[in-house]
Amino acid sequence: MGSTMEVTKKTFTLNTGEKIPAIGLGTWQSQPNEVTEAVKIALKKGYRHIDTALAYGNEAEVGKGIKESGVPRNEIWLTTKLDNTWHHRVNEGIESSLKDLGTDYVDLYLMHWPSSTDPNDTQKHLPDWDFIKTWQELQKLPATGKVRNIGVSNFGIKNLEKLLNDPSCKIVPAVNQVELHPNCPSPKLVQFCKEKGIHCTGYSCLGSTNSPLYKDATLLKMAEKKGKTPQQLLLAWGIQKGWSVIPKSVSKERIEKNFELDGWELSSQEVHELDNLPDRFKVCGDGWLPVKVFFGDDE
Repeated sequence: MGSTMEVTKKTFTLNTGEKIPAIGLGTWQSQPNEVTEAVKIALKKGYRHIDTALAYGNEAEVGKGIKESGVPRNEIWLTTKLDNTWHHRVNEGIESSLKDLGTDYVDLYLMHWPSSTDPNDTQKHLPDWDFIKTWQELQKLPATGKVRNIGVSNFGIKNLEKLLNDPSCKIVPAVNQVELHPNCPSPKLVQFCKEKGIHCTGYSCLGSTNSPLYKDATLLKMAEKKGKTPQQLLLAWGIQKGWSVIPKSVSKERIEKNFELDGWELSSQEVHELDNLPDRFKVCGDGWLPVKVFFGDDE
C-alpha cells in the first residue's frame, strides 16, 4: 500500500464480489437525537459506510440522517443487524429495520449475536431454536432483494465451525463483525475467517468509550511522533491488517478527524509494535446473554 493511497476510498471485496468500504461510521451507544446529525456529518465528510442495528434503537434516525445528507442511497453501504430476540422471526426483523431505515434494501444484514434469546425472558435461550436455524432463514433473504449480503457478528471460531459444518449452511457468511483493537486482536479468529473467505469488520476499533488504549504509552508516543491522533493510528492499523473499521462518534470534530487517513500509513515496524501491545481487555463480553459465546480460543 503506497503512502499516497486514498484509504478513504479503499474497499474490501467480499466472497459475494461486493465491495465494502474500509471505513464506516458506527452508531452503537449513539443517542437517537445525536445520531441523525452524526450520520449527516459523516456522509458530508465522505464516509460511504454506515453501521447500525435493530438493537441500537436508532435505525429511524440513521435513515433520517441518510435522507437529509443528500447523498444518494445507492452510494452508501448500509449495514444493520437482526436482534437476538428476533431470531425466530427473521422476516419480521428485516421488515422492521427496512421500515425504520426508510429504505427498500440493506447492503449487509448480520446476525448480531449467536444467541436465540427468548423475547419473553431474556435470561433464557429459546428451547426450540438456535443460530443454525436463524442462518437457514437468513439465507433466504438475498433472493428477495431486501438484503444484498448476509453475515454474522460476535462469532468465535467454535461457533463459526459449528455453522459452516452444518449441512444446511449453503451460504458462507460474507462478514463476521467482531471486536478488534490492539488489546483484543483475536489473530486466530481473523486468520480462520480469512481462510474461510469471511471478511472481518472491527467494532469498538478504538477500544470504545473511555478506552484504556488512550493511556497506552507506546500508542501515544507513536501518535505524537507521526503528528496523528491515537484514533487515526488505531484505524490505520485495522485497515492495514485487512479488516474494515467502524469508529463510533457523535462529535463533528472526531468524526471528521477519524476520516483523515489519506496520504500516510503505518510502517511495518509500527504495525508490529501495535500488534504487540501487551494489555488485554474486551469491551463486549457475553455475561448478559443466556448462553456463552466467547470461549477464549481467538488468540
